Amino acid sequence: MVLGWYPCFCIFNSMLKKISIKKLISSCIIGFVISHTLAQNSRQIVLIHAHIFNGKQNKIYSNSSIYIKDRKIVHIDTLPAPILAGYEILDVAGNYLVPGLIDAHTHLDNIAAAKRALETGVTTVRTAGVSAFQDVAMANLVSKGILAGPDIIPAGVYVTPQLGETILADLRLDTLFTGVNSIERLRHLVKINIERGAKVIKTRGTERAGTAETDPRQQVYNYKELKAIVDEAAKYNIPVMVHAHGDEGARAAVLAGAKSIEHGTFLTDSTLMIMKKSGTYLVPTYITLEDLLQPGGDYTGPVLELRGKFMIPQSEKVFRKALALGIPIVTGADNNYTPTTTSRISLECQHFVRMGMTSFQAIQSATITAARLLGIETITGSIEVGKDADLLLIPGNPLEEIRYLQDALMVISNGQIALKRIPFGKD
Repeated sequence: MVLGWYPCFCIFNSMLKKISIKKLISSCIIGFVISHTLAQNSRQIVLIHAHIFNGKQNKIYSNSSIYIKDRKIVHIDTLPAPILAGYEILDVAGNYLVPGLIDAHTHLDNIAAAKRALETGVTTVRTAGVSAFQDVAMANLVSKGILAGPDIIPAGVYVTPQLGETILADLRLDTLFTGVNSIERLRHLVKINIERGAKVIKTRGTERAGTAETDPRQQVYNYKELKAIVDEAAKYNIPVMVHAHGDEGARAAVLAGAKSIEHGTFLTDSTLMIMKKSGTYLVPTYITLEDLLQPGGDYTGPVLELRGKFMIPQSEKVFRKALALGIPIVTGADNNYTPTTTSRISLECQHFVRMGMTSFQAIQSATITAARLLGIETITGSIEVGKDADLLLIPGNPLEEIRYLQDALMVISNGQIALKRIPFGKD
């Protein structure tokens, strides 16, 4: 194998500096990885014999071909046509191709978790707060092509009254050790997040549902405080997502200008009407409430189980009202993609259908509608020429049976094949 220019440069540069053999080998390995990654990104692939759901039309384009080059979709044939020269052919054998799924509410914070998310068909995430800007760092790796994905819209650290161990994430957080409990401190934390690379700000309108010691209806920040957060973020054209189960905290967040309400379990009709008028999105994270009921997963315990039994019917009621009003609803799994995580975006979509969405609407909530919430609809969220090659291959028509989203046969993120299970047979 011939090394690319970058590894050779590393060798030459290291020799000039007369560094140790150990450092020389390390430099070469890093250089090779980068060169290999860049080579992977430049692969020209054509997927043939695919049935395509493009994310925008409520139909399937049968026996189609899709061409991928330099991370992008460059050509689509929706009718039989000769294969263009210069492309590596990958026969997907009549399986169904849909846009990569979007998880608009996750706490993904490590590379192993990113891999697990990809393997579920998720090619884009919006984080909802991590402990030490790990999401910002991973977003950088993905943008450079070092990681296949998922693409990350990072929130940085949570804007919440008590930062706990997160206080160690940045030296400038030391003044917040006693609490994020004033307008000045709220603005300070928002600014630090944005300076560190956050592309969305996450804060809370109410307490959590996922811990036994907190009351999910109890308001945390009031309108004035939430408005300060939104206004500070707006200086940098950064949107704000607000955790709010209770109605009072959610209403304050909507009036303050939040882009989305996360959870929204106890929203009243009047608050839903304000959301409709304001264009505020709802990310119900229904699958998280289901996790409260079941052993394992990310949330467990008798108090949480009882809480989930009460909150699930309430969440369903709010979901149906929001759907009837035409409030845009987006998928979010609210997990860490740990080895024991049981919540999935595909399962969230299945619940959406059970609660009244068509399969078409549910898939859009996890693709193009989610992309609009994240402000990336010109980049991803549908299968179109010029967009990122973020693709999920599944074994059946999801417009007829939504559960097919659960069975990822192949995942392509930014043009890189992150998962490939087919063919199942051997020659």
